[in-house]
Amino acid sequence: MTGNPTCMPSASLDGVDLHALSACVPTPFYAYSADAIRRRVEGLQRALAGLDAQLCFAVKANPNIGVLHLMAGLGVGADIVSAGELWRARRAGIPGSSIVFSGVGKTADEMAAAIDAGVWKFNVESADELSLLQAVARACGVVAHAAVRVNPDVDARTHAKISTGKAENKFGVDIDEARRWFADAAHWPDVRLDGLHAHIGSQILELAPFEQAMSRLAAFWRELAAAGHRIASIDVGGGLGVAYRAGMDRPIDPADYVGAIRRQLHGFDGRIVLEPGRYLVAEAGVLVTRVVRVKAGREREFLVLDAAMNDLQRPALYDAWHDIHVLHEGGRPRARYDVVGPVCETGDTFARDRDLPRCEAGDLVLIAGAGAYGASMSSNYNSRPLLAEVLLDEGRYAVVRRRQSLAQMAENEHLPTAWSVA
Repeated sequence: MTGNPTCMPSASLDGVDLHALSACVPTPFYAYSADAIRRRVEGLQRALAGLDAQLCFAVKANPNIGVLHLMAGLGVGADIVSAGELWRARRAGIPGSSIVFSGVGKTADEMAAAIDAGVWKFNVESADELSLLQAVARACGVVAHAAVRVNPDVDARTHAKISTGKAENKFGVDIDEARRWFADAAHWPDVRLDGLHAHIGSQILELAPFEQAMSRLAAFWRELAAAGHRIASIDVGGGLGVAYRAGMDRPIDPADYVGAIRRQLHGFDGRIVLEPGRYLVAEAGVLVTRVVRVKAGREREFLVLDAAMNDLQRPALYDAWHDIHVLHEGGRPRARYDVVGPVCETGDTFARDRDLPRCEAGDLVLIAGAGAYGASMSSNYNSRPLLAEVLLDEGRYAVVRRRQSLAQMAENEHLPTAWSVA
C-alpha cells in the first residue's frame, strides 16, 4: 500500500489499485495480497533452514480455498479442527500427509474421514478422545499416529479469549496425565503415541512465553526418551502475533522465534511442526468498505460504513484494534469518529473516537489486518450476505469467493409444507 497511515490517495495492494477494484467488485469485500503471504511463508522457511520442520497453516484463520491453494504451492501443510477444514484443505491440494488434526471435540465420523484422507497426525486432547481414536482406528484397520497435546500452564499474556495454554483452559492435558498415557500405551494398540504438541495462545508479542512452553515440552520429551519412548515429532503450535496497530504492536522476529526452537529442542532428531495462522495472513488482508453516511450525534460523529460486525467480528468480540485508512485525496481537515456499521447492535463498532481525515458519503475506507479471523468468522446476522473475497497478485486479481446472493443465503430454508413425525 502507498501513502501515509490514515489517508492513502493512490492506495494499492499487491499492485492493484483499490479504487479501480472497488468499481469491479462492489463493497464491502475482502482483499488478500498473495505476495505478502508468500513473503511471510518464505521468511519462516528461511529461518527454519537446516531443521526437519513442517509448516502447517491453521486453516481456521482463513479457510478460503484460493488462499489454501496458495499455501499448498508453497509447501505448507494444514492444521485443521473439523471435517469441513479437512475437505477444504484436500480440495485445495494439500496432501493428507501434511495435515495435522487438532481440536477438543473430534467425532468418530471426523476421525474416520481423516484416516481415510491419510491425515499425518492427530493431536489428542483428552483420554476420552484417545479411547475413541483407538476404536475408530481399529475399525478402519489402521494404526493412527497421534501427538499428545500437553497443556504447559503458561500465561501467553494475550487476550483471555485467545489464551489456550493455561491450566484452566479447555485444551490439552497436564504433563502428569500425558505421562500416564505413554506408560499405558499398550492399552491403545491401534494408536501410536509418537508425538508431543503444545499451543499456548494467539497474537503473542513476547518471546518469553514461547521459551517457557518449549522448555517444559523439551524437558518432557527428554524424560520420555530416557524411558524408552520414541518421539517422532514435536509440534510447537502457533501464536505468533502481528502488527494490528502500526507503530505500537511489535511482532517477534521469525529468526528470534526459530532461535528459541533451536535452543529449547537442541538434540531432537524428529520432525518439528509449526502451526502459524494469523501470522501468515492477517497483515496480507484488508476489508474494503465504503462510507454510507456521516451521522452527527449530540456527543460525537458516527462514520457509518457498509461493512458491519457480521463481516468482521474481532472488534465486537475482542475489543480488537484495526488500523483504518481513508482512501480519498488528501488535504481534508481531521475529525474524530466512532466508526460503525449498519447492524442493529451497539457492538457493531469498529473503532471509537478514531482520528481520521474528514469523510463524506461514498468515500472508500480500508480496514487493515483483516486477513485472519475476518471472513472465516463472518455470519449472516441481520440477513446480510457473506462478502466476496479477492486474491491479488502482482497487479492481477481473482475473485476467490463470490458475494453470496440473497437466494443462496436462504437456499436451505423451506416453508413448512412437508411435515413428518419422528
